[in-house]
Amino acid sequence: MGTTRVIDTTDPDDGPLFAAQKKIYPQKVQGTFRRIKWIVLVVTLGIYYLLPFIRWDRGPGAPDQAVLIDFSTTRFYFFFIEIWPQEFYYITGLLIVAALALFLMNAVAGRVWCGYLCPQTVWTDLFLTVERFIEGDRRERIKRDNSPLTLDTVMRRIAKHSVWIIIAWWTGGAWVLYFADAPTLVRELATFTAPASAYIWIGILTFTTYTLAGHMREQVCLYMCPWPRIQAALTDEDALNVTYRYDRGEPRGPLKRSAVLREKGEPAGDCIDCFQCVNVCPTGVDIREGSQLGCIQCGLCIDACDTVMEKIGRPTRLIAYDTDRNVQARMEGKPTRVRIIRWRTVIYALIIAVVGSAMIYTLATRSTTGISVLHDRNPILVRLTDGSVRNAYTLRLINKYRDARTFTLSISRPDGTLLPGATLSAIGNENASDERVTFTIGPDQTREVRAFVTVHDEPRGSLPAAEQVVFNITDDSGTARASAVDHFFGQ
Repeated sequence: MGTTRVIDTTDPDDGPLFAAQKKIYPQKVQGTFRRIKWIVLVVTLGIYYLLPFIRWDRGPGAPDQAVLIDFSTTRFYFFFIEIWPQEFYYITGLLIVAALALFLMNAVAGRVWCGYLCPQTVWTDLFLTVERFIEGDRRERIKRDNSPLTLDTVMRRIAKHSVWIIIAWWTGGAWVLYFADAPTLVRELATFTAPASAYIWIGILTFTTYTLAGHMREQVCLYMCPWPRIQAALTDEDALNVTYRYDRGEPRGPLKRSAVLREKGEPAGDCIDCFQCVNVCPTGVDIREGSQLGCIQCGLCIDACDTVMEKIGRPTRLIAYDTDRNVQARMEGKPTRVRIIRWRTVIYALIIAVVGSAMIYTLATRSTTGISVLHDRNPILVRLTDGSVRNAYTLRLINKYRDARTFTLSISRPDGTLLPGATLSAIGNENASDERVTFTIGPDQTREVRAFVTVHDEPRGSLPAAEQVVFNITDDSGTARASAVDHFFGQ
């Protein structure tokens, strides 16, 4: 009788495609990097919440809010800078500079943006501070979650979530203040007379802030944010990253056993396996396992480890901002060095300087007026009864100023000379001569003008087939000028 052999083809590495969230209880820590994070948190949140209330005088008829995205006038105001809709390329430039600045920070100190400046990090840190203040530190929170519900626990949780919702609500409220006059909108919100869109957006941002900072926390960094994956492709061996110096920490072991090994002259590392670096990590990473996707380079594990090293009388900075190249160099007995200035960082800095300088130059030299021209396509030209040739154009004149201005329209060749025998006329002009016409354009408005250029063709057929013509506009003060080039067709 034969036997049946069953072969298990299941791959032992195959696991579930979904992993349930493991709750993390970051422990309170004190030290250099914690103080830096406190400073960044206070400064960034202070700017975000208070900036809409700062005033900036721009003269009569202009909003006096320092930072304002004004949809009613399609303007973006930032202190003395005013961006018009047709200047969206400045926003593109800012995005380029921001991206390159992120690359530069990564080249210098890894994910320092994630650890200190990312909004998710800042608000999560604030929510954790509230949770720690109301429910206690790590041990107390773990004990409460693993114990039966009591009235004290319920009241503390209600208080925590209430404060979280207040913070989230004010976060959403502060955001909408950037799109309207802040004091006016606050008064309207308080009296329930604000636009419905304001309440809707406050509700959306309250929900997202409460959810992301209060509940999802490290899940945003691990699964939602693309930057950790992009960052991994941009780093190199000279970038400063939070690093466990395994050349000094291994072999790790309990304090007493390490002391015995040292007395015997046997190798013993400084790491005593206390797990304090893991307990304080906001994403639950064990930095001793090397660089990981979850590490946001906040440096709190450095503070925790330094505290332990000081207590046991060992040198600090067992965990520190270091480079892979330096760790390898110490293992080989070679000197170490930090190379912040290298080709990668220099190139990033140069591109930022070039793009930034170009934006500053265009801002400083931009005009408060503009003109565009479109030649009639059919017919291209009209021959009049007196033998002259006329071309028709549609002009768009722009007054970007907050006051009405009178503009003079004239024509010339690209070299500035006048077209021989040419006359300029327009429909609806207030004042005209053979070479120029005058128009008044209201504040912050555009005006469409039908213009005609007529040139005498004597003798007949003497005009060129096509010649460039420049349309120039100048305001009544002579300080604002703009021009546009098209063609005059003679045949």
